[in-house]
Amino acid sequence: MMKRRDFVHSSAQAALLSLAAPTLAGAFAPEAARAPGSASSATLAADKMQWWREARFGMFVHFGIYSTLAGEWNGRTDYGEWIRNNAKIPLEQYDTLLERFNPAAFDADRLAALAAAAGMRYLVITTKHHDGFALWPSRQGDFNVSRTPYRRDLMRAVADACRRHGVVPCWYHSIMDWHHPDYLPRRDWEKGMRTTEGAAFDRYVQYLHAQVEELLTQYGDIGVMWFDGEWEGETWTYARGAALAEHVHRLAPRTLINSRVVGQATNGLEAKLSRPSLGDFGTPEQKVPDRGLPGVDWESCITMNNNWGYNRADNNWKSLSTLVGLLTETASKGGNLLLNVGPKGDGSIPAESVERLEGLARWMKTHGEAIHGTQASPFEGLAFRVTRSARRINCFLPAWPASRELLLPGLRTPPQRTRMLGGPPRLQLGVRMEDRGVVVTLAERASDPVCSVVTLEFDDEPVIAG
Repeated sequence: MMKRRDFVHSSAQAALLSLAAPTLAGAFAPEAARAPGSASSATLAADKMQWWREARFGMFVHFGIYSTLAGEWNGRTDYGEWIRNNAKIPLEQYDTLLERFNPAAFDADRLAALAAAAGMRYLVITTKHHDGFALWPSRQGDFNVSRTPYRRDLMRAVADACRRHGVVPCWYHSIMDWHHPDYLPRRDWEKGMRTTEGAAFDRYVQYLHAQVEELLTQYGDIGVMWFDGEWEGETWTYARGAALAEHVHRLAPRTLINSRVVGQATNGLEAKLSRPSLGDFGTPEQKVPDRGLPGVDWESCITMNNNWGYNRADNNWKSLSTLVGLLTETASKGGNLLLNVGPKGDGSIPAESVERLEGLARWMKTHGEAIHGTQASPFEGLAFRVTRSARRINCFLPAWPASRELLLPGLRTPPQRTRMLGGPPRLQLGVRMEDRGVVVTLAERASDPVCSVVTLEFDDEPVIAG
């Protein structure tokens, strides 16, 4: 089966990485976080990344016409959002899905409410995946929701619902398009089925820019344009990626752009963590990097099971403890986690996804302060995860140490208060200073069955010896 990893090894990669990134002006912050008239344009530009860095946790939503198939074609049940390519479905046959797409159970408010409760401060939804189907009534072409029985604008519903629930709306948009007649190259298996005669890739680029303009001018402030499908470098060149980035920033100066606006080593399954040559943050996929890098912004996008788009047969769901572990790991390394939900063809959210989101909500209600607004761990080689802020250090303990002692090596500042989040409010943990650092004496038992958090609070920023 053909997956994204089959495309990423392109001979153009080395050339792309040698190019310098242009300076992109502008900043974005949710309306609720901006005091009107309180910041100059220079300040906004300097703070462009602040809301995203503080968020640490977002929801990814993969939904489209492919969802109606539930991952199954001709008896095979291991497909997802790539089903048209991987199952080699002819275009004319795929187009018949238009008449089946009627997600009457799609509830944008439910989706946004689940995200908000789980501590996910932004939501990225697929406006158009690689199959080319648009979830809004685009004026560009007719392969979109307006030709389905549903007809309604899902992007409008999502943008409005996100704002009602205090979540920043963000758009995923595929550069690759398996449906548009001017997109090149064709799929290898389409030879003899779809001619390239008359196809003009520059005309497709105009179409792409026009759709992006609709998405950035019709729905209010958008936090991120999350591009994908950028790796076919024989047509999607660095210059075209840079032009698309400039187009976005001209239309929406505060909107962030991920690194997948052009093919580069910071993207995807084989991502290597570094500052992207174009875009605001790197996008490793289905993994958390071994370690973070100071000054490098990144976001790991990860599924709850094996698939991005809904697959009825995929029951390989990650446990709540695994998902909390992924969240604490990314935060402890200075990154963001973008956790995926794939609604069913009728628009409803799988019960397994809801169960995990509600579990995350319970954990984040007590422990979210140790995730949001934090920075990477200042320690190396610990057996547990740590985040920090200016006057706090948070220690994540999925298993309770048998010794009931926690060593923070090199910490030279005694904490003023040491407590367990969610523990007895008046319980202060014992602390002693040693030459090797600070040792915390833990309570007899864990404060949370999934992952307990011990927090050390200081009067000033703590000193940690290197």
